[in-house]
Amino acid sequence: MAKTVTHVHRRRFLKTALSASAAVMAPQIIPSSALGRDGAVAPSERIVVGGIGIGNRGTYDLGCFLDQKDVQFVAVCDIKAARRTAVKKMVDQKYGNEQCDMIRDFRELLDRSDIDAVLIATGPNWHATAAINAAKAGKDMYCEKPCTKNIAQSLTLADTMRRTGRVFQAGTQRRNLPHFAFACELARTGKLGKLKRVYAHPAGMTAITSGWLPPETEPSKDIVDWDMYLGPAAWRPFNAKLLDGFNFEKGGGLVGGGVLEWGSHCVDLCQWAVGADNTAPVEYNPPKDGRLVARYENGVELIFRETGWLPLGSCPVRFEGETGWVEAGDSGKLVLSSPELIAGRTVAEIDGYPATFHVRDFLDCVKSRSLPKGNAEAACYAHIACHAANNAIFLGRQLKYDLKKHEFIGDEQANRLRSEALREPWRL
Repeated sequence: MAKTVTHVHRRRFLKTALSASAAVMAPQIIPSSALGRDGAVAPSERIVVGGIGIGNRGTYDLGCFLDQKDVQFVAVCDIKAARRTAVKKMVDQKYGNEQCDMIRDFRELLDRSDIDAVLIATGPNWHATAAINAAKAGKDMYCEKPCTKNIAQSLTLADTMRRTGRVFQAGTQRRNLPHFAFACELARTGKLGKLKRVYAHPAGMTAITSGWLPPETEPSKDIVDWDMYLGPAAWRPFNAKLLDGFNFEKGGGLVGGGVLEWGSHCVDLCQWAVGADNTAPVEYNPPKDGRLVARYENGVELIFRETGWLPLGSCPVRFEGETGWVEAGDSGKLVLSSPELIAGRTVAEIDGYPATFHVRDFLDCVKSRSLPKGNAEAACYAHIACHAANNAIFLGRQLKYDLKKHEFIGDEQANRLRSEALREPWRL
């Protein structure tokens, strides 16, 4: 957390010492907030946060941060002037002042020594690049998902966090919701018997590439910084329809479709259930009859399917073992094969998918320097599973993945999809 140290020159000290001594006996009034009383957090214990790319989802995340008493949000960075202004208004109203700074270039924000952590909620095109730059600048980060554009970025992201020792929390907030955590615990600890299959909802099994739209008049940089918006992606002409967080990729790279978007939530939970936060499936088959089947080295199947779910809300997952099964969704409810699986336990039902608990987990880990639930290693391998499945969809054939070499076995075309060229100066 940021701490302020004031240096007083000796000459100034001597000049003021006499007048100061006269005031020693006078009563001193210190605001209770400065002492951490009345529910306030002392400044020395606050986590100073800045935001990068605060749009629709980012605004929601920011609200969760602002609700935490030990957070002081000080600056917003966005390539859109309208968003900078909107976030500043939101923050200033929260604190009752006009002190939230507005920044266009995220590098200026990362250069600030008073900022401890950053909220990264740009479009997916920027997530990994911004996070890696933040880590190198000594910042901890809460990064929205999908966190990476391809397998190579996933590995680089995890490696960077290991080397820099920064706290990274992927925006996979369902890891901090009680019913999802309990379902994963049942699977991971053998309560369902030997685990056989885990199911993820992909919200679509299509793989697409990004293209160009007709050129439109490019606004000034002060209104929309188009070049910065493109960032590491290939240059293309301005078109307002692309200003929605589009995941630019080039040269045969895949945008991702529903497998990457929902998969970075649902597959993440499946990975947690399997106990696979540092590994991924080794075989990926193209979709057949509405299902895509991947397999782990231990034989457990990871099955992507769009239909056949119980009515438990969005982002459903299902885990099946030899003796039992469990299914959960965003309704906050669980359905179990036997009531005995929950005997003696009370699991809170939290409707929807609030990020408040996930943000709190991140902040606590910033203070303790421990691993949050959605740490970079877990995010890396969940994203590898999504990217590999997406490649199998795109190529329409089975792919086998070597976890030691991190390459597809005997498939040159698939291996080219593991990464993409990045535009200068955004090479990682």
